[in-house]
Amino acid sequence: MQVYKRAHGAEQPHWPCGPFKIRLPFIHYRWEAAEMLQALIMFVVSLGMIPLLQTYLGLPYEVALAYVVVCGVGFMLPALLGVPFVPGWITPGIPVVLLFLGNFEPGPEAIQALFALQFLVFLIFLFLGITRLGTVLVRLIPNSMKGGIIIGAGIAALIGEIDAGGRLANTPVSLVLGSLICLYLMFSVSFQGLTQRFPLARKVVNYGMVPGILIAIFVGIATGEYAMPDIKFGITAPAFGEMWNYLPFKVGFPDAQVFMLAVPTAVIAYVIAFGDIIVGQSLMQRADELRTDEVIENNIDRVHLVTAIRNALHAFFAPYPGLAGPLWTAVAATMAERYKYGRQAMDSIYSGAGTFWISGFLALFILPLVSFFQPVLPIALSLTLILTGYICLMVGFEQLQNNTERGIAGTMGVVLAVYGAGWGLAAGAVLYILVERTHLLKFRSVSDVKTTSQESAQ
Repeated sequence: MQVYKRAHGAEQPHWPCGPFKIRLPFIHYRWEAAEMLQALIMFVVSLGMIPLLQTYLGLPYEVALAYVVVCGVGFMLPALLGVPFVPGWITPGIPVVLLFLGNFEPGPEAIQALFALQFLVFLIFLFLGITRLGTVLVRLIPNSMKGGIIIGAGIAALIGEIDAGGRLANTPVSLVLGSLICLYLMFSVSFQGLTQRFPLARKVVNYGMVPGILIAIFVGIATGEYAMPDIKFGITAPAFGEMWNYLPFKVGFPDAQVFMLAVPTAVIAYVIAFGDIIVGQSLMQRADELRTDEVIENNIDRVHLVTAIRNALHAFFAPYPGLAGPLWTAVAATMAERYKYGRQAMDSIYSGAGTFWISGFLALFILPLVSFFQPVLPIALSLTLILTGYICLMVGFEQLQNNTERGIAGTMGVVLAVYGAGWGLAAGAVLYILVERTHLLKFRSVSDVKTTSQESAQ
């Protein structure tokens, strides 16, 4: 239950605060049991960043865990400040960030480089949010290029897992089985039919990726692909005191040259995050159309501002290879699916998103859970990347209206995935101007001409 209750067809209650809309659990939205249970399993994906922090920044495990706790604070901000998205990392951009960090020695040098990168990402989001150019950008970019960005991010996420030497080659049984189960439960037409006939199937679908992750973990342990966990009891002890020694205030801030080196990667990260914003916008629009009892206000400028705050928090207090992205695609899609079943299933989109990450943050301090998942951290990250790839492809193609747009988006997506976001964006812009535009000096596409011709015929 909550103090303020929403009238049918209204926006979820909130406290206005400048550009933000503050919503608190039990006051502005109810606690959702299904999202809480999901988070107690899905928080393991947050822990999946620990091996990268140890390898590329040279952090001890306890310090890396403290970094993850800072990330958990950032994950709770969007629902608190009025953004309906379930936040995550800029996941498809992680390979690009790691490539950038590979040029620096693990330790102070890499920490400084990552600070420079994340601070630049913060500035990009802040500038576009304050000037409201973020909303303009979403409106101005053609459908073909929007689709190409999303498709390219999806291909990049899949390539990282299925490429030679990727996790699929090292843990084929658990990863393939887990992926198939997740895809079947979340997207299968036949399973959707079962949810209408059998209450048990309806309950299973409420938990999204959780069944697939749990089965993949147990199969991975049984087949020897992952080690048996050493379960410990108590409360985790992140090394917040020692963490100071691994922050820019202690190791020093980077010079101008490092900032210059970070600029291309920062631009690439924003382009990929922009794709996440488009995906999130599509998911929220679809959810808003399916439910008439709640108006979902999805303000793109607010998304930019909150994402900027999260990247600033990371840059100064926990430089992060995953950066801070606007959307965790797989969980957001799962939540949107459950949301469509009505107010009894999920009272508000904010109650789902808010409950999920508050529960996920608390789970970071439950030692039995953390110690159980410690040996199997890669499987949750891999399943997230595979589902992200699938959803990006699904939503990306949904953006496209005709064969011209599909051809441009497909080509742009492949270039983006293979050569990076910068080249992909350039390829998409050139193809749009040469192929889709009917006149080099006018912004009219083939679809516009068809519409005009049809109207004239009528």
